[in-house]
Amino acid sequence: MKIAIINGPNLNLLGKRETDIYGNMPFEAYFSELQKKFPQVSLHYYQSNVEGELVNELQRLGFEYDGIILNPAAYTHTSVAIGDAIAAIKTPVVEVHISNVHAREDFRKLSHVSGKSVGSIFGLGLKGYELALQYLIEGGK
Repeated sequence: MKIAIINGPNLNLLGKRETDIYGNMPFEAYFSELQKKFPQVSLHYYQSNVEGELVNELQRLGFEYDGIILNPAAYTHTSVAIGDAIAAIKTPVVEVHISNVHAREDFRKLSHVSGKSVGSIFGLGLKGYELALQYLIEGGK
């Protein structure tokens, strides 16, 4: 089973930025923990601050992977292109956000991703990635 995790802008700064919201752990360290916890899964990780690169990665993986976990970060609220890329691919996408975007600024309540994803997880910290991974491993059940 092949599952990709794709993170959007500023998530390369996890562990450094706004630790009161996002925690102290760099994502690479968390990704290593996921690899150890789920050795039966071939995990791929990609992060970009550039919208078009995220679209390219979704398209590249979207017909050959068994699942994609996507945290589009701020592009959630602005990128029709990312939403369209999710709709165009066959691989199921689970949207994950570390913070509860619905408990934050009003502009964060709009998502161009949620309606195109098979599901969304908000506000459970990094644990949201693990829950999305378990969901995809179980075949969406």
